[in-house]
Amino acid sequence: MSHDAAARHPVATPQDAGGEEGGDHPSGGRASFELFGGDCRFCEMTRQHHPQCARRLPKRIILVRHGESQGNLDMSAYTTTPDYRIPLTALGAEQARAAGRGIRDVVASGGGNWKVYFYVSPYARTRATLREIGCAFPRDRIIGAREECRVREQDFGNFQVEERMRAVKETRQRFGRFFFRFPEGESAADVFDRVASFLESLWRDIDMGRLDQDPSCETNLVIVSHGLTSRVFLMKWFKWTVDQFERLNNFENCEFRVMQLGPGGEYSLLVHHTKEELEQWGMSREMIADQQWRASTNRRSWAQECSSFIDSFFDDPKDSESSSEEEEEKENGKIDELD
Repeated sequence: MSHDAAARHPVATPQDAGGEEGGDHPSGGRASFELFGGDCRFCEMTRQHHPQCARRLPKRIILVRHGESQGNLDMSAYTTTPDYRIPLTALGAEQARAAGRGIRDVVASGGGNWKVYFYVSPYARTRATLREIGCAFPRDRIIGAREECRVREQDFGNFQVEERMRAVKETRQRFGRFFFRFPEGESAADVFDRVASFLESLWRDIDMGRLDQDPSCETNLVIVSHGLTSRVFLMKWFKWTVDQFERLNNFENCEFRVMQLGPGGEYSLLVHHTKEELEQWGMSREMIADQQWRASTNRRSWAQECSSFIDSFFDDPKDSESSSEEEEEKENGKIDELD
């Protein structure tokens, strides 16, 4: 289908598609085919969706951890102040302003017409971080901002007794960070479930055109959140295993990760970040190889993507059925010789 034909192609609404959402994959899976009426060839083949189509993918999704908080500086703050009310320190506010300038430089690097849309955790330290980040952006570059409760910090319980929390966190290190649930709080697995729900809403916002009304504008999403929540977001998006999640270090205060669309229509951390950065963060060679593919122009099928980490599940998997048969014949030959 030509560009002109694509422009004339009628686009179904999500309601027409049976209320399905795009899920957690940039191509949207089956719902994407339904959304585009089943045969929008320009969109389906290139993933660089035509401006007339309902889904226009953001150029970048940027995850930012909040600046230094009073709790980062002194754990005793949690004994008198609820976690969600812990404020930024003066250094944290300075870090947030610097992060804002850094993010602006990233999104403005290609020039042209660009804008940003913000999601923010409802905690005091993330909202304060967003206010400082916002100082770096002219008002006409900001599409909007939304408080999103599902990207809040992992719940550690209510008021925290310092010595007890130290002992609990030591236990978590032995048990494993992903499945360990804090007494009266959450595990990282619980955070994963609510982040998965947020991703469904995020794709609905994209499908409904809520984030960008100008087809000539390059949209950038910035999610101001917390260290563990940001890692869980990336885990869900890139389908990392629990073991792969456990490898990763926490973000530093106001450190950010940039997921950027590659020429093949997939988001990758390697478009902006270097292999060395990802290695230092804790990513394995297998995880980096997957990011490298996502940053390239080559497309692969859904089945191929689902098997991208196949070596994580099987010991020495055979390349093909024939190779297994050949090895079996060799083994049978050895037995015959012994007989």
